[in-house]
Amino acid sequence: MASSSALSFLPLTQSPKLSARNPLPNSHSWRPRPPRPNAPSSSSYISASIGDGPNATEPITVETLHRFFELSVGKWHGSFYQFNAHGKLMQRVSTRLSASTYGEDDLMSLIQTLYIKQPPLSVSDPNEDPEWAEYKIKETNMFTVDRYQQIGFFPDTRAFALRYQTAGMLETVLRQGVLGENDTGEESPRNLKLPSRRPSIVCENCLYSQDIDSRRARAFHVMNPGGDLDMLLVFLEDRGDGNHPPPSLGNLGTAGRVEPFLGRWEGHSMTKRSGVYGSTLTEADSVSLLEMNDKGQLIQDMTSNTRANNVATKVHWSGTLVDNLIIYDGGYQITLLPGGMYMGCPCDIAKSVAESKSFHLEFCWLESPGKRQRLVRTYDIEGLAVSSTYFSETKV
Repeated sequence: MASSSALSFLPLTQSPKLSARNPLPNSHSWRPRPPRPNAPSSSSYISASIGDGPNATEPITVETLHRFFELSVGKWHGSFYQFNAHGKLMQRVSTRLSASTYGEDDLMSLIQTLYIKQPPLSVSDPNEDPEWAEYKIKETNMFTVDRYQQIGFFPDTRAFALRYQTAGMLETVLRQGVLGENDTGEESPRNLKLPSRRPSIVCENCLYSQDIDSRRARAFHVMNPGGDLDMLLVFLEDRGDGNHPPPSLGNLGTAGRVEPFLGRWEGHSMTKRSGVYGSTLTEADSVSLLEMNDKGQLIQDMTSNTRANNVATKVHWSGTLVDNLIIYDGGYQITLLPGGMYMGCPCDIAKSVAESKSFHLEFCWLESPGKRQRLVRTYDIEGLAVSSTYFSETKV
């Protein structure tokens, strides 16, 4: 078992104040490791289905960066949800996000301000205007998306994955949205679970709705220093003026979350290497079958055929369902969430590191019956994001 220090790739400094301009460490406090000549391949189905891809590499271009910014700009309003590893809802907070750009060409930057609805000061006055705490997020530009955030971006499907260096923004949402002005800055406020001060990984996977053009879901995995799942966080947001109620995950009950995912799913995947390694695109056809046998055990069979060289990869997993947590025999876990979502991660990242294995984090959104999207982020043993893979699948 690797020690927790081996997993603390990016230590989290003291939680920033609301007026802090840069919630992420500056370039002097952390520098990315140079890319490894050959990133280790994962033993998982996800990485096995990626293949080597074409030989040419394409670093992120100015045009791609501008398309990402165009996708992000505007006013967003929505709901922020916090879940534990078993999919139990812990907190819900209303949020707004304002995003705009300045500059031109490769000097263009994205600036974002997050507004967090605070709890009312008095429960006796329901007409009291709500207070919104303001939090400015570090600017995003050509350098940060390629080096620090290690972006994986799919312009045609509007999906993207980012690497965060701290959990400061997430902690602020929880503190201000739950405690409001009663926040004393204590390490562990009563009845409030905060992200670890030294998370080993903070990963954002974002999927845009296929049914409602202006809607998106941003899901965060937060892993503690030991490589275990600390918490799962979801922003469900609509772009617009905010005159209508914010989007919701719907029924937040825990019953029946696995049923929509059972059956046979067919589709295709696209994989892009992240900017540190140079972005290479490969495509594959995928088939996934998830069934529950008469013993209550989940059986998953997955097949992938790369389109470039028609190489087939098959993987068989079996797992058990406890509450809304699926634990597979291979050491991978899936947390079932409301709203047709699930998030997956290794049961023990430290074990993967100790065994020199890569690993992956997954976000799935089954927005309507029979249609789903999945976004998978693959990491090497040093915590660098090697690639991102987008899946679009339908039930047959």
